[in-house]
Amino acid sequence: MESKLRGHAHKYGKNVDTDVIIPGKYCNIVDQAELGKHALEGLDPEFTTRMKAGDIIVADRNFGCGSSREVAPIAIKGSGTSAVIAKSFARIFYRNALNIGLPIFESSEAVDGIDAGDEIEVEPASGLVRNITKGTEYRAAEFPPFMRALIDAGGLVPYVERRLADAN
Repeated sequence: MESKLRGHAHKYGKNVDTDVIIPGKYCNIVDQAELGKHALEGLDPEFTTRMKAGDIIVADRNFGCGSSREVAPIAIKGSGTSAVIAKSFARIFYRNALNIGLPIFESSEAVDGIDAGDEIEVEPASGLVRNITKGTEYRAAEFPPFMRALIDAGGLVPYVERRLADAN
């Protein structure tokens, strides 16, 4: 994972479910970039036209609730979003995001202190979240070393492939 992630905030409310992250009619698309063109279409049809590669989604509680569709974090990653910061994540979304290498961070204080459009910088290794626009800093829950290695590798499959290659 990059040492710092930096982009502008796209802010959303509570209970953003997987059906609005990627509507069901797109769930048969396998190409990550193509899925990304439809990210958040069910909630914010203008998201992909406003967002720039590296931007960060900021949301309230229970982000990614609903069905267990793995394509939800894949669509977000495919859109060019560098990370998601939320007060909390639905557990299955949390694991799916880590499995595909999408950096996610839990911090109620950061969510409360970030407004749409603010420039944000995140240091994944330390969990430090900076609001460049407002000059404020927050702490997100840090990942244990294994989870950081999983994200750094780009997800579960590349992580396992590296481990297997190292074992041979």
